[in-house]
Amino acid sequence: MAAVATATATQAAPAHRVPNRPNLVSVGTIIWLASELMFFAALFAIYFTLRSVSGDAFFKANAAHLDVTLSTINTIILVSSSFPCQFGVFAAERHQVKRTGSILNVRRYGMREWYILAFILGAVFISLQVFEYSSLVKDGHPISENQWTSAFFLATGFHGLHVTGGLLAFLMVLMRTYKAKRFTHDQEISAIVVSYYWHFVDVVWIGLFFVIYVLK
Repeated sequence: MAAVATATATQAAPAHRVPNRPNLVSVGTIIWLASELMFFAALFAIYFTLRSVSGDAFFKANAAHLDVTLSTINTIILVSSSFPCQFGVFAAERHQVKRTGSILNVRRYGMREWYILAFILGAVFISLQVFEYSSLVKDGHPISENQWTSAFFLATGFHGLHVTGGLLAFLMVLMRTYKAKRFTHDQEISAIVVSYYWHFVDVVWIGLFFVIYVLK
């Protein structure tokens, strides 16, 4: 009878469950991006404050120096980079590091190929932004010219630094795939948090483009 009671008690005991906790790296990245959002909100506040003090006519006159066509193309390039970045995340989640077919067959791409493509698009964006800066300086519009150039170079320049940081993050993730013998869960998390950051800088640029180049 004692044996039966013990067996019954054993069967009735609740099964041990492993707590499903959120990944600390992902949570930390989201919190950090929230602080970065506040940073860019401050830059937007500086821009609108200077505009209200200087007047819309002054800002519109200075915004006429901008190459809207070039910036529109550059915006399309940067926003487009979010697609291969996200496809790279999907590949990382299924632990497909590299392509399994021809380089022309994008359906067979792994995380490595998608992230390389996102990196190239981001690098093109930075290159065109540097070209835009050099053209403005060559035409006599350096950062020290007036309050409009200060607001423009500060807002877009800090964003460019963030994009450069994202490019370095892509390189870090890619280097780990070449050095590691197998793709681990930690590498998957690294790839995912880099995508969080990249999507963030893309969204911020859309706001900057609308405020600076469209509203002028």
